[in-house]
Amino acid sequence: MPPVKAIIENLVTSDKVHFQFNPTEYALTRAVSWKSANEKGANVPKQEFEGGQPTTLVLKLLFDTTDTGLDVRKETNKLWDLTMVNDKLRDPKTKKGRPPHCRFTWGNVWSFEAVVTNINQNFTLFLEDGTPVRTTVDVTMKQVKDQRSFPAQNPTSGGLPDQRTHVIHYGERLDNIATEEYGDPAVWRHIAAHNDIDNPKHLTPGTVLSLPPVVD
Repeated sequence: MPPVKAIIENLVTSDKVHFQFNPTEYALTRAVSWKSANEKGANVPKQEFEGGQPTTLVLKLLFDTTDTGLDVRKETNKLWDLTMVNDKLRDPKTKKGRPPHCRFTWGNVWSFEAVVTNINQNFTLFLEDGTPVRTTVDVTMKQVKDQRSFPAQNPTSGGLPDQRTHVIHYGERLDNIATEEYGDPAVWRHIAAHNDIDNPKHLTPGTVLSLPPVVD
């Protein structure tokens, strides 16, 4: 059985970076904040929990197109797009935008929804005309959703493999969520109907929306 390839998907454009070579390693880091209580006369003050920080994922990737002679940047430029402001995500009132969210997926083991915070790319092999055909890319991604809000991906665990969830944050609108999750703001009606939302202008922060696949 051939190895399952890992991918990074742009959740606005649906562009996918298919890894020619799976990562040989990846690193996960997470910090939590604790504050020392102000206790006079204590050798060791009590620690008060303040909150968790997002998990950071660091990937080391290799891309090689020496067999075809194609410019390797045609694939890796999709990673750089994840650091650029996307016009579909501009707020109509403030005109401010942001880069898209993305999702790292490797088979049915787990997925990691995040934003790209850093890219470091080194080109190591070129054709005679200067076309780069081999490159290494270090990608740093910061978590944007609690992993526990995802449905189970293992078919034996009872989850629906094609269905996702979204936790509503303060100030979010259904059309923005539809753009982020499906790449189409018009899908907000589909989300509203599936979640029995009568008034899409009044969303309660913390509510978990079910995001079923859109059937044509």
